[in-house]
Amino acid sequence: MNKEIKREELLISQLADLLVHDKHVAVGAASPIPGAAALLAKEEAKAKNRRLRVTILHSNKYNNFTDGARELFDCAAQGRIDTFFLGGVQIDAQANINLVGTGEYPKVIKRFPGSFGSALMYFVVPQIILFREEHSPRTLVNKVDFISAPGVSDEKIYRPGGPKYLLTNRALFKFNKDLKKFSLLKLNQNETTEGIEKLTGFKFDVNKRVSVMSDPDISRLKILRNKIAPMVSEFYPEFADRIWGI
Repeated sequence: MNKEIKREELLISQLADLLVHDKHVAVGAASPIPGAAALLAKEEAKAKNRRLRVTILHSNKYNNFTDGARELFDCAAQGRIDTFFLGGVQIDAQANINLVGTGEYPKVIKRFPGSFGSALMYFVVPQIILFREEHSPRTLVNKVDFISAPGVSDEKIYRPGGPKYLLTNRALFKFNKDLKKFSLLKLNQNETTEGIEKLTGFKFDVNKRVSVMSDPDISRLKILRNKIAPMVSEFYPEFADRIWGI
């Protein structure tokens, strides 16, 4: 086995660690790394005689829904999804996400697909993991140009769901709902706190026990490359080919 661990494999491993207590993880479109992480967590749960259901909307094989996103939203609103992943063109200091475009709305400079059901999922799914590979001042901003889904709400608003973590290619943050602020939890290898501060467009706290992301062990790496990679090739063939040559 090639011992060289790719950045994507490290991110998949980090996400899988955040899913160990879940019973149902759902993954939306264009999310190969979260999709692979969910399947990895499911495989490891199986080895411990624990059941984890994984729904990947972009897949024919790993999606039991027959009514598309409508059924996903119903399932989430009923409290039957533990974790969902969201991204954004921009993510800001209060975990607001922007999926609409950059520039002063409505005259945006660049237009993107839109908010879709992000606002609903953000409010009802207990653990939302924000995932954005690019870690730069243009993606992690102090304030988003448009709020597709708010990270925090008035305390009088019923909201069982919300942001718990933010993972990028450089760092893992945890979101503090009470302080309405991110805290740096882990650094990718070869990164420093000072470097992350320069590349992040918002202020954040630093956890007293901030650590470096650890590589997946040999056992996890074997499962990922031998079992999960072929699964991922079903719904993200280009990604599987680029990362694992499948």
